[in-house]
Amino acid sequence: MKRLLPSALSLLLLSACMKDELAVPRAPRGDATEIQVCMGPGYQQQVWMKLQGGEVVSTNPKTAWELAFENASDGWRIMLNGSRLMTTWNLGDVDITQAMDTAGMHNARRIDAPSGHADSTAFGDWRNGNAVFVVDLGYNALGQQLGYRKVRPLSVDGAGYSLQVAPLDGSSVQTIVIPKDAARTWTHFSFSNGVVAIEPERGTWDIVFTQYTHQFYVPYLPYIVSGVLIDGSTTRVARLGIKDFNAVSLADTLQHPFSRDRDAIGFDWKEYSFDTGSYIVDPGMVYIIEDATGYFHKLHFLDFYSDLGQVGCPRFAVKPL
Repeated sequence: MKRLLPSALSLLLLSACMKDELAVPRAPRGDATEIQVCMGPGYQQQVWMKLQGGEVVSTNPKTAWELAFENASDGWRIMLNGSRLMTTWNLGDVDITQAMDTAGMHNARRIDAPSGHADSTAFGDWRNGNAVFVVDLGYNALGQQLGYRKVRPLSVDGAGYSLQVAPLDGSSVQTIVIPKDAARTWTHFSFSNGVVAIEPERGTWDIVFTQYTHQFYVPYLPYIVSGVLIDGSTTRVARLGIKDFNAVSLADTLQHPFSRDRDAIGFDWKEYSFDTGSYIVDPGMVYIIEDATGYFHKLHFLDFYSDLGQVGCPRFAVKPL
């Protein structure tokens, strides 16, 4: 699989760029701008950006949260932190206070599809049952496993969510209430710190640079990749494929429809070369992005390394249309 690192462990242990996110130059509308951001050592940072003005809105460690809860008034989805290779195991309607182990979890585990489709979440439509889920908390930037929790979602309404959480041995069961936040698409939750401020307010950001879990099929393997996700409720992407960036115009979207999938930009604008032991970016892969304010931008990637050769520093050009 040419786009994979030699092993999942090597990706988890890989040390990325050592400096903070670079300052982003501003340019008048109509000019192309080159931007570079860094995701930090071990790809440990999630970097949220607004395309208009090239602004980094916020950053956070990828280990700062475990679960995210959909905030729409009729929303019910629960999302895993895919940047940590988190998975779930549905135990069915069992006693959450009963001690459990993880035997059998590997074959029954589920991930969230990075597309964000409602029918492809690891928790699924939990409203139709009373299931307890074993949640694998995944890995930190050093490749260390972060443990397990048991979670039973109880209810959801327009105001928020209620759920039970417990360690694997079933002790210290807690009932947690997660309020919905109408200003954000998702509310993020940490088992250690409760509700945490992660995603910026809706409409203030367009793309996030992050690791996330992708399902490969040859071989069959859920695997952490590094790329770009969007908020499909505010942002759309037309993937043009190989094009002359300078010649691309808004008319190109007539042959390339827009997508609201979270991974519409994704990770495959680069590939890993086993010959050189490094990532190679294809600048011919061009995207048109409609941002949260309704403006259109064309974008292509130029590099995945800083000038000092530090990995995890995507450099890209973006120009308003």
